[in-house]
Amino acid sequence: MQKAQTISSLVLSLRKKEMIKVRQPLQKVMIPVLDENQRLEIEAVSDLIKAEVNVKEIVLLDDASGILIKQIKPNFKALGPRFGKDMGLISKEIQNLSTEQISQFDREGSLTVVIAGKSVILSLEDVEISSQDIEGWLVANSNGITVALDITISPELKQEGIARELVNRIQNIRKDAGFEVTDKVKVLLQNEDTLKMAVKANEGYIKSETLTEVLVFEEDIKNGTEIDFDGITTKIIITKN
Repeated sequence: MQKAQTISSLVLSLRKKEMIKVRQPLQKVMIPVLDENQRLEIEAVSDLIKAEVNVKEIVLLDDASGILIKQIKPNFKALGPRFGKDMGLISKEIQNLSTEQISQFDREGSLTVVIAGKSVILSLEDVEISSQDIEGWLVANSNGITVALDITISPELKQEGIARELVNRIQNIRKDAGFEVTDKVKVLLQNEDTLKMAVKANEGYIKSETLTEVLVFEEDIKNGTEIDFDGITTKIIITKN
């Protein structure tokens, strides 16, 4: 559950950074795993993570070296008190670490380097390890876990996001109108091309989520409630069916 919380927090922070609402589905998260035990732990909570952050797939990578390029920087606040005048030498050694050494350091939690003929053991607190963003993806790290979020929104994902927003508006109007949770309803929507396409592609989902038995578009709706989201403006009337 701790891993689920860390992964979910990282993905949600990337969504916020990119201003992608949680109701907008995304396709994929890639997560490098250090060993079989970590793989099993994440697999056990993968459905929970997917529901929490609204992604379709979680892909666990045994070897992410060709995909996620790790970077390392010295943490001078930690190194200064420990190494004093040798901090400059240790900092240079850290910055010269190879990609393989950085991955090993991240995986094992410590690394031994030789400075002025003496062996020095570095811990993860002594450095800052991060991963470069790759085209179409955002990358974040925390507590030894790295996530790469696919931020490409296909037309199908966009339509599903619109459908989810519509469901939210219908639920709110149902609640404000005092409908019972079990009431079946009829929904009239004023014609809007983008919304119409999204509804057509996700009609079953919309109806089941909102107990809508009849969902129709009309060219002009008088006295409807105006709703506005994702660049779509339309009117809606909901009645008991």
